Amino acid sequence: MARIVLGVGASHSTLMNTHWDEVEHVDRAERFRDALGEARDAVAGARPDVAVIVGSNHFRGFWLDLIPSFTLGVDEVIASGESGTPKGPQRTDPEFAQALAEDLVDHGTEVAISARMQIDHGQSQAVQYVLRDLEIPIVPLVINVFAAPLPRMSRCVELGRGIARAIEAMPGDVRVVVIASGGLSHRLPWPVSWRSPENDDEEFLVEAWRNGRGDWEKYDERRRQIITSAQPVISPEFDAEFLGALERGELARYGGWSTEQIEAAAGNGGQELRAWMTMAAALGFAPGRGLAYSEMPEWLTGMGVAVIPPEATRD
Repeated sequence: MARIVLGVGASHSTLMNTHWDEVEHVDRAERFRDALGEARDAVAGARPDVAVIVGSNHFRGFWLDLIPSFTLGVDEVIASGESGTPKGPQRTDPEFAQALAEDLVDHGTEVAISARMQIDHGQSQAVQYVLRDLEIPIVPLVINVFAAPLPRMSRCVELGRGIARAIEAMPGDVRVVVIASGGLSHRLPWPVSWRSPENDDEEFLVEAWRNGRGDWEKYDERRRQIITSAQPVISPEFDAEFLGALERGELARYGGWSTEQIEAAAGNGGQELRAWMTMAAALGFAPGRGLAYSEMPEWLTGMGVAVIPPEATRD
């Protein structure tokens, strides 16, 4: 019987790759990086055959012309390679991915599919660090967390539970790790609404989101300038509360949170917590283990790493 052998949650930020030399809180940065290595070793020890990576896309593969709530990469996966992240075709498992998509839809969770998905650091930074040097095929699951309307948190919980059910129904001894990429609290200098940009930078970003398909690199330099000039807005108290709930197996309590509640508590970048909730639901909201938390204003983000072993493997 196929089964989930581990869940991992890990924050991402390309500033980790490009701005390490500008870090003032070096001890915090090293703590987070070391925890990524510990998560990677936990994945290696679980011996998975495939990794489902749940995360976001920062308008490098998805655009305002079409953004489904949930999209599974079921064949080719191409990483954009921005800011020192992996670039080019990724190793995939199309048979597993298509079976996963079909089971989800058959049981009422409609996911879009992409036979040629372009991912960015919302998925590929997990490949870079959590799957470092591990030849494991990936199945990316992109959740829309940036272009309203966003899927309800309760739907993400339903999606995670559907992933668990679908995997358990698959034949063969397939071992699966589910990785959530994103969060924790942070605020991106993006428009409150793409319909109503309020200054030149926001108008530029909306233009990039509308017209970037096939030409995202044209907009990337100024996008990076806008991001790197932003002031950090991090909520370490919320991050501690969220990670504490994960450790106690109590993340289900966030399943009814609205988009507005998430933003008030964790910023607009905190909408990526949908990925963590999907992963945790796939693990049955079992108690987990926090590996590190680092408040990193240099990377604009509260950076956390945690693992959730399945109940069946506990002592």
